[in-house]
Amino acid sequence: MSSSTLRVLVVDDSAFNRRTITRIIEEIPGVRVADYATDGEEALRKVFDLKPDLITLDLEMPRMDGFTFLRIVMQNRPTPVIVVSARSEDENVFKALEFGAIDFVAKPAGRISPELSNIRDDLVRKVESIAGADLSKVVQRKSAATTTPDASLQESLADGDKPLHEGPKMVVIGASTGGPPALQEVLSSIDSRVPAAFAVAQHMPPGFTKAFAERLNRYCTLEIVEAQTGDLVQPGRVLIAPGGRNLTLRWHGNQVVAHVIEPEPGQRYIPSVDVLFLSACKVYGGDVLGVVMTGMGNDGARGASAISQAGGEIIAESQDTSVVFGMPKEAINAVPKAAVYPLNDIGDQISQRYK
Repeated sequence: MSSSTLRVLVVDDSAFNRRTITRIIEEIPGVRVADYATDGEEALRKVFDLKPDLITLDLEMPRMDGFTFLRIVMQNRPTPVIVVSARSEDENVFKALEFGAIDFVAKPAGRISPELSNIRDDLVRKVESIAGADLSKVVQRKSAATTTPDASLQESLADGDKPLHEGPKMVVIGASTGGPPALQEVLSSIDSRVPAAFAVAQHMPPGFTKAFAERLNRYCTLEIVEAQTGDLVQPGRVLIAPGGRNLTLRWHGNQVVAHVIEPEPGQRYIPSVDVLFLSACKVYGGDVLGVVMTGMGNDGARGASAISQAGGEIIAESQDTSVVFGMPKEAINAVPKAAVYPLNDIGDQISQRYK
């Protein structure tokens, strides 16, 4: 075995699913399945015995559920985990990400389904991205995670008689691997009185973004919704691009509204950060703040460049906190004057533009 081989433990109580996932993974060069487990207790033993480089995890298992398994693994032997989840478990997916899972792929809702092979491209891409993931960042985020607006925001809200100043009218944010918990941290630290509208493109499959938006909305003072065509773009509101589709902004009379469109054939990253950034730039010109956060690939670099050239500002998450530094690195390469901050400073830096 090559020292660079990525060794994977497949955890799923369905024999059909285990075989399908194993077949997909073993088609990836430099990756092999070290073993499989049929429940959480067996998986836990094999994590400590085999010390895999990556785990694929079904959340619903007998004897020990996926959340208990995740908590024990992250406390005792932190290992990258990709959740393989049915859409009916969408709320559980985001809970698993808070427990330390790096990413997830969507499988058909049936326990045994030939459609499972349809996740091939998404699973392959995310397994490959794990090679560039820094799990220490996931552990740091997990230990620092908050479920309510932070103290500085509470203090700011209490001091509500101080008016906020004008800043960029539109804030657009892009993220991929490691993005959901990071977005929760950023958005929960932003004062809802900030006189700007927000839009987010987080790479995510269809069926999950509504639950994601609802979860964020519970933890933030901003209003957060999954975008639909015709939604008004207005201060204090965050529009989340629907999974598997692209979010654009356009004028409708004298108002800016959301317009949800289908991706172009062959488009790799969906919802597209570039598509969102470029449309925001077209509507607002230089009156845009673009934020590029953790994620694989180069999505967002082209849009960041366009925003900067129009006179807008770019913030990129630093390598110190990015689970995968691909997207921020490409944005910094495209916009050398981009402001670079660690995750825990990004929300405050956005708010500072209006003080």
